[in-house]
Amino acid sequence: MEQLTLIGPFSQVIPMTGIPIKGPVSDNQLEIIENAGILVADGYIKTIDTYKKLLSEVKDLHYKLIHLEGNHICLPGFVDAHTHICFGGTRARDYAMRNAGKTYLEIAEEGGGIWDTVQQTRKATKKELVKGILKRAKQHLKNGVTTIEVKSGYGLSVKEEIKMLEAIEEAAEQFPLDFVSTCLAAHMVPRDFNGTPEAYLSEISEQLLPFLKKEKLTNRVDAFIEKGAFSASEIGPYLSKAKELGFDITIHADQFSAGGSEVAVNFKAVSADHLEASTSREIELLAKSDVIATALPGASLGLGCNFTPARKILDAGGALAIASDHNPGSAPMGDLLTQSAILGTMQKLTNAEVLAGITFRAAAALKLADRGKLKAGYLADFSLFHTTDFNEVLYNQGAFKPCMVFKKGKLIYDKHNP
Repeated sequence: MEQLTLIGPFSQVIPMTGIPIKGPVSDNQLEIIENAGILVADGYIKTIDTYKKLLSEVKDLHYKLIHLEGNHICLPGFVDAHTHICFGGTRARDYAMRNAGKTYLEIAEEGGGIWDTVQQTRKATKKELVKGILKRAKQHLKNGVTTIEVKSGYGLSVKEEIKMLEAIEEAAEQFPLDFVSTCLAAHMVPRDFNGTPEAYLSEISEQLLPFLKKEKLTNRVDAFIEKGAFSASEIGPYLSKAKELGFDITIHADQFSAGGSEVAVNFKAVSADHLEASTSREIELLAKSDVIATALPGASLGLGCNFTPARKILDAGGALAIASDHNPGSAPMGDLLTQSAILGTMQKLTNAEVLAGITFRAAAALKLADRGKLKAGYLADFSLFHTTDFNEVLYNQGAFKPCMVFKKGKLIYDKHNP
């Protein structure tokens, strides 16, 4: 027998239906269902209609009622499609040095940068990594995130990358959000590796990737294509091996220099993330492909650099997702809602485009077709805000947080009863 739950009434439900995966979106394309209720069956949305009508339809059935007092609007649960929340230590010193005028290279030479986090992550036990993941995941939950991608990439050896991915798996078992793990062993060549970039990539492709596939620790492989990391020519054989093994591909692309997005298109990656340095050529390549362009405004804020050219990507016909890039170095804030609102202001994005970027378009960047919209057959993942107008959410630029978050129809966060 179905387990039915009726939740409502809502002043507004914004289902994010009827909007294409690619291209610009005007705010008048947003459907708004007023005085609504959501009927959930076994964790999935069964019906959305007026609350009064749904009450009448279920009156003779066995169901649970979650009656809401006061005004609430309902948005799909947010999807954060790019994070690095599995790590050890802190990089607060890097941030201070960067704001004092030090360059990335200078910071790295003085013991900072990614390698600093690698060393601290290697020293951390798996239990300590799990604890850190859970702490940061709780922060995301309070911001309305119901699905979160988590990368490895601070282990940079077969043993340490496995430790990170096992920690992500253990954290997922202990927390109600959905975790999507990604192997970022191709983050940089570890400083303690005695060999060429090609030799390092060969080692992890031969020793790490088959193990990950066998143990089902992840189905996604990421690579950082950038000066100081890996070049397009160096990364090619590694990505080919990953595809041969059946992994989905995503790319850290065009963060400081262009080139990575072309690799993403050529390898039919699910997404190309960052794109702060993308030119008109890269924008056109992405727009003509099925690759999701993922903007990471948190990195722009953390580094004080350009934002992803989100407006141009959309106007060219591209698919734009927005993610937090929550990491200890360049994006420590980890607040998807705040960052998305700021990106909207800086890039002149409509509210509809921002919301699409953190709901169903972000879900597409993870190849998840069952969330990001509120419609029959989709997961009952949604966030509630105390207001009568959904526009208040982005207007307050992240200061206005959800009062309740539901995952698969169950209340997993209540601001008034944490």
